[in-house]
This record gives sequence, C-alpha cells and structure tokens, in this order.
Amino acid sequence: MRLTSTPAVAASSEETGPDGSRAPGGEVHAWLPGQNQTVCGLPLSRTRLRRFPHVRFDYSSTDVLTSADAVGWICPRCLAATEGRRRDEKHRWVRHAPRP
Repeated sequence: MRLTSTPAVAASSEETGPDGSRAPGGEVHAWLPGQNQTVCGLPLSRTRLRRFPHVRFDYSSTDVLTSADAVGWICPRCLAATEGRRRDEKHRWVRHAPRP
C-alpha cells in the first residue's frame, strides 16, 4: 500500500450502508493509509481499530453528532491534526525572500 497525505478513517466498529458497503461507526480517528497508527498516535492493531481506506476523514470541529449517526465520537486530537490540511493551498504560508 502506498503512502498518501489524504487521511482516511479508522473506526472502532463498522456499519453496513444501504448499498451494502462498509461504513465506519463508533469511535472515529484519522489514519494515513500505509501507516500502522492513527494521526493522534494510537496503534491500529492494539486498539483493534478497523481501517476504511475508501472513506476520507472529512470531519470538522463544528460537526454535530446525533443519536441517529453511526459515528458516536470523533477524536479531537485527530481533528486538530487534520484541520490545517483542509485549508486552501493559496493560504499556505510561503517565504518569498529567503535569507542567504
């Protein structure tokens, strides 16, 4: 599996969607495919988190979860680590006049 900079989802349980595909449920963390740990540092094997490489980690700190959602908790440390990646590339800081 190749390393990618787009975070996917690792979750504590899985749900079956109406179309028969796997969907994350329970506790949700951000995970970079190709690594054996979540973005916040939890090892996937020891915590028994299931990998969902086909589901992008598209959560934000303003998302509201209800009892009807399959996802029960979103890791705040993973949210903080991935918030900066979703900003527009044009707002990224770049040094224009580097020192010699």
